[in-house]
Amino acid sequence: MKVVVLGGGNGSYAAAADFAEAGHDVRWWRRDRADFADIAAAGGITLTDHKGSRPVAVVPTDDLAAALKGAELIVAPTPAFAQEDIAARLAPHLEDGQVIYLPPGTFGSYIMMKRIRDAGSKADIAIAETGTLPWLTRKQGPLEVRVTTRASRLPTGVLPARHTDHAIKAIAAVFPAAIEPVEDALSGALMNAGPIIHPPLILMNAGPIEHFERWDIHNEGTQPAIRRTHTALDNERIAIREALGYGAPHFPLVDHYETSDWMYGNLAHDKLVGSGDWHENLDLKTHRYMLEDVGLGLAFLVSVGEWAGVPCPVAAGLLSIAGAVAERDFRAEGRTMEQLGLAGESRETVQTMLREGL
Repeated sequence: MKVVVLGGGNGSYAAAADFAEAGHDVRWWRRDRADFADIAAAGGITLTDHKGSRPVAVVPTDDLAAALKGAELIVAPTPAFAQEDIAARLAPHLEDGQVIYLPPGTFGSYIMMKRIRDAGSKADIAIAETGTLPWLTRKQGPLEVRVTTRASRLPTGVLPARHTDHAIKAIAAVFPAAIEPVEDALSGALMNAGPIIHPPLILMNAGPIEHFERWDIHNEGTQPAIRRTHTALDNERIAIREALGYGAPHFPLVDHYETSDWMYGNLAHDKLVGSGDWHENLDLKTHRYMLEDVGLGLAFLVSVGEWAGVPCPVAAGLLSIAGAVAERDFRAEGRTMEQLGLAGESRETVQTMLREGL
């Protein structure tokens, strides 16, 4: 399959390596080719996982038009705050039948589709999103990526939902036996684990995070009180899903810690902690856990709860505390139903848009 991978972060490295090693025709795009100079010179990167380390040949490019031509799938494991800019860049080059995959999306499927349509593109495309990055992964420098484990279950929603079968088939080609279709893109967005797992971990560990040079929020930072907060927050997410008519499985976060049923499967938390890759420096004003998972994801969850008439005091409380820590008003400036222009729309109108598209 012809696959385009966008971006130069941890997930993009893992995607490019995995897809190329599996035999797909991979075009790896980044805005600035100079950022790929080392990879271009080396002819690829090193992939390290449970099988060991080995080189994977992959050629990066900064020619987006050439990369997209004839591609069947476009995978964008980029931060959610980059989605609108990426959509504007994609719009002139998109072709009928192409599928964009956001792992995860924070309802970026809607934002990107709107930006693409506003840019004048009439291409009959689908944008899908899932609940987590498909890899627990960290770059080990400009030429190596280490994958601790891979997702075994990826609940995925598609915009427009009428293209679900086509989109799921394309995505499943690069994530075999992992893709589980859900009702629509909003259902997929409400599977996003980042706004559930990361806000309690960074806010309830704010003291040690700012005291120590490095701190592992998933090891020393995951204590019973924080786990209880996780559960209360996740219960609000599930209540919102149920109020909107979305069915089980809801992928409760507790399964990540206590069973093998969650998105990353067996012993994922233990593997994450054991790798040592998450023993890191976290700036509480600039880290993506704050700017993306709180400022976009948690703000979105709170606003959807308000729109759906579902109380979410834990989510709203964490959002307020995060704003104090970061000195930002995430409820006003974050990704919300108001900011998306959907707060005044009825459920029926939104459901029609989710099914038929923009």
